[in-house]
Amino acid sequence: MPANVLFLCTGNSARSIMAEAILNHHANGRFIAHSAGSHPSGTVRPEALAQLASAGIPTINLRSKSWDEFATTPMDFIVTVCDNAASEPCPFWPGHPATAHWGLPDPAAATGTPPQIAAAFAAAFAILDRRITIFLALPLATLSPLDLQTELNRIGEA
Repeated sequence: MPANVLFLCTGNSARSIMAEAILNHHANGRFIAHSAGSHPSGTVRPEALAQLASAGIPTINLRSKSWDEFATTPMDFIVTVCDNAASEPCPFWPGHPATAHWGLPDPAAATGTPPQIAAAFAAAFAILDRRITIFLALPLATLSPLDLQTELNRIGEA
């Protein structure tokens, strides 16, 4: 049975959406990724969709949604991707899933020319793709809960 992973952010318009799509694309059935926001924007940023499409990752069925939608879904992993430096509120998830904070700057807050904004989305995508690749390489079946937490925290620094 695949493990459920929930990527959380504030607006669920860019970072968490990209993380959901990246993990689902590379998981080979080991994981089912979801994303949600504490205050969802209701729309997915077109720049996030363009970035995913340019990497060959399907974007069908991606949508901005509230974390309340998953309140009764058992999760194995909860990963927040909001950026602490931006002082964004990250929702608390009750229960006993493994948790991690993989904060990164919000590309949806980027300003400037269209190429500068696209570069912010590309940078966020690259960070998420690298972290998810590391996550997928973890020997989950052999890690103790403490070692798993250590590794999840370490990934957030990559």
